[in-house]
Amino acid sequence: MNTQELINEEKKYIMQTYNRFPVVFTKGKGVKLISLDGKEYLDFVSGIGVNILGHSFPKVVFAIRNQIRKLSHTSNLYYTIPQIKLAKTLCKLTGLDKCFFCNSGAEAIEGAIKLARKYAKENISKDKYEIITAYGSFHGRTFGALTATGQEKFHKGFEPLLDGFKYVKFNDIEGIKRTISNNTCAIMLEPIQGEGGVNTPSNDYFKEIRKICDENNLLLILDEIQTGLGRTGKMFAFEHYGIKPDILTLAKGIGGGLPLGAIITTDKIASAFTSGTHGSTFGGGPVVCSAALAVLNTLHKKKILDNVNETGSYFMKGLLKLKEKYDFIKDVRGLGLMIGIELKFSGKDIAKKLFENGILINCTNENVLRFLPPLIITKKHVDRVVNTLDKVLNEIVNSQK
Repeated sequence: MNTQELINEEKKYIMQTYNRFPVVFTKGKGVKLISLDGKEYLDFVSGIGVNILGHSFPKVVFAIRNQIRKLSHTSNLYYTIPQIKLAKTLCKLTGLDKCFFCNSGAEAIEGAIKLARKYAKENISKDKYEIITAYGSFHGRTFGALTATGQEKFHKGFEPLLDGFKYVKFNDIEGIKRTISNNTCAIMLEPIQGEGGVNTPSNDYFKEIRKICDENNLLLILDEIQTGLGRTGKMFAFEHYGIKPDILTLAKGIGGGLPLGAIITTDKIASAFTSGTHGSTFGGGPVVCSAALAVLNTLHKKKILDNVNETGSYFMKGLLKLKEKYDFIKDVRGLGLMIGIELKFSGKDIAKKLFENGILINCTNENVLRFLPPLIITKKHVDRVVNTLDKVLNEIVNSQK
């Protein structure tokens, strides 16, 4: 079948929940994806932040192949070596004590919500159940995660949503203070809002949030599903702010392309999850944990974080030059290799034009071009993206004359 025939098959048999680009990918290598018709694309989406080491990274491929030959699944009724090793590694990296493994970011958020409520009810007050999140946030598609998401467009058609969530403006300390009630048990935030438009906080925002949580006996849940594992230039984004969360959620990049999520917390909070209170059939299986160990080992040993900081800074400078050139660019913001360009109009056509030029990016929040490339990109890759984007934006200017 050719590309169009396969797309027609997709439309016939798969629910139409995605606005897909008209391409069928069959292979990935490094920072490139290769389509059915042999065209190469420079991937600055990386599976929405999943393929942080690019495609077919040798150490990850080796780990998966080696493990699946020995043991692919046992369920969590039994112990497996990769899961124990991964938990130990994550605890040492985060400075926290206990892990729970699941399959996705949404599952990690659901587990964090359950854990926060159960801990608060058992250790603080039976009236504690509310969680404060931010407008513009995105925490997932399942009902708890969906309700926690502070964007009405994702709620539409699924009402009534769950009780127990309140929203405040991101980066608004006074709004947080006003919203805390006798029922509040936790504050849950993304260190940088991804789907909401790559929104970054002020330098002291999270220190103030940590202080508020400590003073009010609240748990601080940080959703690092997109920002974690080197994306911002540090292993975890919370390190930029000099704080530590009570509960941390991870997913996306941790599995090296395979589905894996994690909740990491302290011994004290973890004690609320006793036998039978939470579970996951596939969570933390030996294959995905082996892949994750290969990812973490690579991030730890190689100078990838240095590359994120150096190349990210270089990328940001290139995009800021475009902002000076084009008055319809409202803002360029981000950290490391998580960068967004906010436009004064929809960016979907620009993402489409870049796609036609062999570059993959995506547009989020309608008017923000989001760049989430693999952490192994080089300045040469950045130059190609900036130059192509300049060309596309210049065409827009010329078309308006």
